Amino acid sequence: MLVFVAPGQGAQTPGFLTPWLDLPGVEDRLREWSAAIDLDLIHYGTQADADAIRDTAVAQPLLVASALISSRQLFATPEEFTAHVGAAAGHSVGELAAAALTGTLTDASAMTLVRRRGQAMAEAAAVTETGMAALLGGEESVVVPHLEKLGLTPANVNGAGQIVAAGTTEQIAALVADKPEGTRRVVPLKVAGAFHTHHMAPAVAALEFAVGELTATDPHTRYVSNRDGRIVTTGDELVRLLVGQVANPVRWDLCMETFKELGVTALIEAAPGGTLVGLAKRALPGVKTLALKTPDDLDAARTLIAEHSSPVADPSAEEGARA
Repeated sequence: MLVFVAPGQGAQTPGFLTPWLDLPGVEDRLREWSAAIDLDLIHYGTQADADAIRDTAVAQPLLVASALISSRQLFATPEEFTAHVGAAAGHSVGELAAAALTGTLTDASAMTLVRRRGQAMAEAAAVTETGMAALLGGEESVVVPHLEKLGLTPANVNGAGQIVAAGTTEQIAALVADKPEGTRRVVPLKVAGAFHTHHMAPAVAALEFAVGELTATDPHTRYVSNRDGRIVTTGDELVRLLVGQVANPVRWDLCMETFKELGVTALIEAAPGGTLVGLAKRALPGVKTLALKTPDDLDAARTLIAEHSSPVADPSAEEGARA
């Protein structure tokens, strides 16, 4: 059973879109989206430095565009996606790419929404100087109380021994100086805000307004939500969860539990892949994984798809994990 996932903020690196522009139609599509959302995706994906693409309002549209561009090289149509993929999910902003891939949003509406999401979250982050840091190692039962003691929020519970803390820069600095027992490292992330915490409440209000005129259809492939790892079967609920999720923790650990319960045998991560594959290698032993980093990875991905395809005609009929 094949699972397809899209990465979240922090996965971007300077120039990561460059090799994808050599593929037919990619540059035209990126120019079309750039004009629609008033953001030069080609410039930011090929020429901008790390600081420029760290900007939330830039990073989020760039990541969704990359996930969609790379995914469409493997699955040209929604029918093709459904015919091969058993379940899909995205980490944080990657949820918007997954919503497009599973048919709830069009690619164009996903790009419009992620542009507003990035702007709204950047505006919310500007109110207070905040950030995020990954804690590697340590037991959740020890790490979470320690974070709460420092006033931090466990914003991403990623599984595989990784929890991401979010809060003010002072709180992050205190965590670096006083990490929980059993934690090997505390790694500050390439993000500009305390995402998935109460600091993002103003962004929720902005997104509620932004989705007012969206037309959402029911997903044609199992969609696994960051909220609780549950399979979402209606477009209206999926969009509601996308809005609220900016101020709620990402439970990627529960998403991976759902993949396991569904019988996952292979997982492919859209560009710029690597982060979610790394988590899967530790949390889902025995599952074949592949990260789409450049077009050179497409042939291997096609082989993996052919070996692990598992269509599900009607996600709403699914009886299994967290439904």
